[in-house]
Amino acid sequence: MISQASRQCTVELQALPSRIGQVRRIVSAQLRYWNLDCLIEKAALGVTELLTNVHQHAQPDKVCTVEIELLLDRLTVSVHDHDPRLPMVNTSDPMATSGRGLALIEAFSESWGARPQGESGKVVWFTLPAPSSTPLPIPPLPVYGAATTGPFTGAVPFGDAAEAADVVRERATVRPAVAG
Repeated sequence: MISQASRQCTVELQALPSRIGQVRRIVSAQLRYWNLDCLIEKAALGVTELLTNVHQHAQPDKVCTVEIELLLDRLTVSVHDHDPRLPMVNTSDPMATSGRGLALIEAFSESWGARPQGESGKVVWFTLPAPSSTPLPIPPLPVYGAATTGPFTGAVPFGDAAEAADVVRERATVRPAVAG
C-alpha cells in the first residue's frame, strides 16, 4: 500500500558502465522500499537505457542526475544530463546490436519524452502506472492455538518470572480430547 501521495529519490552520478549497474540496484531497492516490486524490472531496464544513452552520446561530460518520483498512481523515471541535444527514436536495422533503447522504452512505458532545460541540458523521462494506493481488504487469518474462551484469555503480567509462571499455571486447565 502506498500511504504517501508523493515520494522522490534522486541520485547524481557520472554515467560510466560500472555506475549504471549501481544505479539499477539503487532504483530496485528504492522501489522495493516503496512496495512497488512489480515495477522494478521495467524501471531498472528503462534507467539502464537512459544512462547508456548518456554514456554514449552526452557532451561535454557524462555527469547526470537520475530521479524517480511516485506521484499518486504514476512512477516517473527521469535522467537529466548537460547535453542540450534531444534524443530521437532510432529506426535501426533489426539485426543491429544497439540503437533501440528509446524504442524499447516507448514499447513498455505508459509515456515518455524529452524536454530541453535551456543552457543546462535536457531531461529524458518515462512513466509507468503504479498499483492503486487503495488498500485491498486483508481477510482475517485464523490464529492456531488461540481461543476466545480458553485458559489464556487475559494478559499475563510482566515482571517477576516466577509470578508470571504461577499466573499461567492457575489459568491453564487440562481438557480431555474429544474423540470424533
